Amino acid sequence: MPDLELVGNHSDTDLTEPLQSAVCSAIAERQSLEIIGSGSKRFLGREPSGVRLGLAGHRGIIRYEPSELVLTARSGTPVDEIESELARHGQMMAFEPPRFGKGATLGGTMACNLSGPRRAFAGATRDFVLGTRLINGKGEVARFGGEVMKNVAGYDVSRLMAGAMGTLGLLLDVSLKVLPFPAIERSLIFELDEQGALLRMTRYAGRPLPISAAAWCAGVMYLRLSGSESGVAAACSDLGGDELPCDAASAFWDALREQQLTAFSGDGVLWRLSVPPATGPLSLDGEAIIDWGGALRWLRTDVDPVRIRQVADEAGGHAVAFRDGDRSGSIFQPMDKALTQLHRRVKDALDPHGLFNPGRMYAEL
Repeated sequence: MPDLELVGNHSDTDLTEPLQSAVCSAIAERQSLEIIGSGSKRFLGREPSGVRLGLAGHRGIIRYEPSELVLTARSGTPVDEIESELARHGQMMAFEPPRFGKGATLGGTMACNLSGPRRAFAGATRDFVLGTRLINGKGEVARFGGEVMKNVAGYDVSRLMAGAMGTLGLLLDVSLKVLPFPAIERSLIFELDEQGALLRMTRYAGRPLPISAAAWCAGVMYLRLSGSESGVAAACSDLGGDELPCDAASAFWDALREQQLTAFSGDGVLWRLSVPPATGPLSLDGEAIIDWGGALRWLRTDVDPVRIRQVADEAGGHAVAFRDGDRSGSIFQPMDKALTQLHRRVKDALDPHGLFNPGRMYAEL
């Protein structure tokens, strides 16, 4: 079975039938599939395997109700296209999805469950998922959830797809809750060391401040405030610091989201450590970047992976080898036996033939 890139005739193309046919053929031929959109996040996870099945041609916004704050689009729809349409109505995807490359798609964004600087204050990708339509590992088209917040009775399969790295099914459509742009945003900077920045972020988190992003890099803490003009102005006056011009602030938050800051580059592996936000500086060598008010730590380092995961585990978190390094080994935090069995039962229920992205997250799945 050769690699298959289904191409639509225009920017609004439903390829459900040919995609379903491709999945059924793969089942009959006992051929695994690598589900791929634009390929902008193909670096993440273990080395992909299987015949490539491209979804970039399955695209288009199906429904968008600005007054209802709901948008439904096909999985191959470019994120830029969705955000441009939302911006026309003064709305946004509040989790600020990173692209990591040209043409990044909605399906890839959801499959990786990646969120930008606003995540700790507005929610993650999966928090905004209302419903999905997908092709499961039996070749069946299934719909889960809907287009309103209270639509789930029982297990929420739609949100389960967020972060599954395409291992549980082929996403066709996704329905998302969207939010209005804040009336105003201003960014402040403070010269602080890592410990001082973490203490400051923790203190601010306990106060009723309109914070929408908090980060630290290279001796500077960055704070973004979003909301009403009066509320943001009062917070800025209270907090002090130096205000960044709008263009410089936008450039910084975009560079942080897209991993274009200098500290993201260099030798070694780029690690992503999720820890409780009040955790102090981690005892690991390497240049750190802090995001999500302290809950997300980026570290470019050559430190032994066992040591990194030990430090993350002792802090009550976990670590992912995000970029570079050996992709044939363990990328995500190893699971214990009980959790592995749970993942296996879910995988067997949705993808009994092990069709979709086998081994992308864990070798045994």
